[in-house]
Amino acid sequence: MCGIVGIFNFDDAPVDEPVLRAMRDALAHRGPDDKGLYVDGTLGLGHQRLSIIDLSDAAHQPMKSPDGRIVIVYNGEIYNFRQLRLELEKAGWIFKSRSDTEVLIAGYAIWGIQKLARRIDGMAAFALWDADEQRLFLVRDRYGTKPLYVWRRRNGLAFASEIKAFMKHPEFTVQVNDAALREYFTFQNLFRHHTLFSGVEHVPPASILVIDAQGERLETYWDYDFSKAQPIDAREGVATLERLMGEAVERQLVSDVPVGAYLSGGMDSGSIVALAANHVPRMQTFTAGFEMSRVDGIEASFDERRSAELMAYTCKTEHYEQVMNAGDIRWSLPRVIWQLEDLRLGMSYPNYYIARLASKFVKVCLSGAGGDELFGGYPWRYYRIFRSLDKRNFLENYYGFWQRLTTAEDRGQLFCSGTENKDEMFNVFAGVFAKAGNIGFQTPEEQISASLYFECRTFLSGLLLVGDRLAMASGLEERFPFLDNALVDFAMRLPVEHKLADLKHMLDIDEDEVKKKLIAQEAFSGGKSCLRQAMAHLVPREVMQRRKQGFSSPEASWYRGENAEYVRETLLSKDLASADYLNPDFIRKIVEEHMSKKANHRLLIWSFLSFEQWCRVFLDGNHLQFEGRAA
Repeated sequence: MCGIVGIFNFDDAPVDEPVLRAMRDALAHRGPDDKGLYVDGTLGLGHQRLSIIDLSDAAHQPMKSPDGRIVIVYNGEIYNFRQLRLELEKAGWIFKSRSDTEVLIAGYAIWGIQKLARRIDGMAAFALWDADEQRLFLVRDRYGTKPLYVWRRRNGLAFASEIKAFMKHPEFTVQVNDAALREYFTFQNLFRHHTLFSGVEHVPPASILVIDAQGERLETYWDYDFSKAQPIDAREGVATLERLMGEAVERQLVSDVPVGAYLSGGMDSGSIVALAANHVPRMQTFTAGFEMSRVDGIEASFDERRSAELMAYTCKTEHYEQVMNAGDIRWSLPRVIWQLEDLRLGMSYPNYYIARLASKFVKVCLSGAGGDELFGGYPWRYYRIFRSLDKRNFLENYYGFWQRLTTAEDRGQLFCSGTENKDEMFNVFAGVFAKAGNIGFQTPEEQISASLYFECRTFLSGLLLVGDRLAMASGLEERFPFLDNALVDFAMRLPVEHKLADLKHMLDIDEDEVKKKLIAQEAFSGGKSCLRQAMAHLVPREVMQRRKQGFSSPEASWYRGENAEYVRETLLSKDLASADYLNPDFIRKIVEEHMSKKANHRLLIWSFLSFEQWCRVFLDGNHLQFEGRAA
């Protein structure tokens, strides 16, 4: 895992090497083991290396082909690189290193960029320069596991693994992207490919941005497709999934440094640890928990340590825990925002802490992300759009659910400037399906498949971005066995009836009995049915049957209790840094409603706190205290 940067000038001006070096050094936390630069007139590439595979100097980057024609900087891991290497050797390529980086160079030289991108099984973001063609390729893996940002400047562009690298360029200024801000405060996520930084976008997942004398063009080489479900016997489905899970975990253990794993109290991470433990004796595992003495209600179940300890005992792992308390947000939030930059999703500072813990013991950590989105882990979401009448009805129903933070009426009061077009956010939401090809919206099965497509394209994408940024803040590589290509392909072919055990029951509910329907939507938790059966012999029954919950701290209670002072002094201050963008009166109203228990606004308060810190860090210059320091 690494950090990459680059500058490409369109006006024949040579690259300013000190600027390029400063951009690269801004990402030193992503790769403290080695660094390098390549400058060829109007093009410059920079690399910070976290050594995982082939620790020798032969894997140094930027890496060039023997004839000097191809130059690459690359961030990621290719799990099938040995298989690809054998094919390329048969085609005549003579390798000089054991690294997966050289496989990318050879693959481009022999197959071309499109075939190379489609053959990759792993996580990758890379820039490849073809000096003969004077052509630059910016490539991201299927799922967008690794970030790659582009800033289009006057007479050129720059790219980087993180936006903070652009801040070292003298032409870059931080300005708020109002459209992205409206989108974030609607969905607590960004569905388009822009960011909160005006002028900065990211290369979409499964895409290749090509830049040459003819200009720019974006090519897409893959997309999720849940529309081609194939009938399969239940037992055969379970057996196939068990085999694919084992192969995926084994593939992702490839490393020349120690590999550990996150271990929550849930089935997904437990399954991965159980399978990995067959190959890694006394594997190191890591769990985050919360001090719960002043927490009540549903949040009292948020601490997952007991279930994680049971899983660790079962798999005989060397287990470590991080316990967080209410006061940790005050210290950590500015640091989290500095690392995250591109605000997404809910309370993420626990991710920061658990990655920091894991990085003290290992360089690589397996994660259970992706299992829910691929195998139907959120049934209460899907049943909300059950039996929609048509595509428009489906979109309206699902859009209502995914406005996680504010409605159009709220946004009319929230923002200080700018007017939201009547259907702006609905169109953003619907736009996710614009290239969805064969997705149908008529039957319940089609509607659930459409939901899975949407959540993989949006929610999972946000989880991966947060995971990368907060792990790499501590120089830790996260890996995601559920995002193994063969496993994903199987999940897309697996019929909905094998994912949701409650599907038939839901189909039998009388639509006119509204109360029964609503109760069922909240009560049913039969998601990931096939996966549960496949992993039942590895994961303790108590963990397997544990009610689904996300990795989240008990913020609703903490905001009213021990963190109430922090929330008030941050958001109700006369010196509110975000006051140029957000209405302080509306913020006060939300905070007081939460404190008085009139409503649970924990998600919105988190986003208010995050954007306030974003303004302080990136607009007011408070980032200077974090530069060059370890997480």
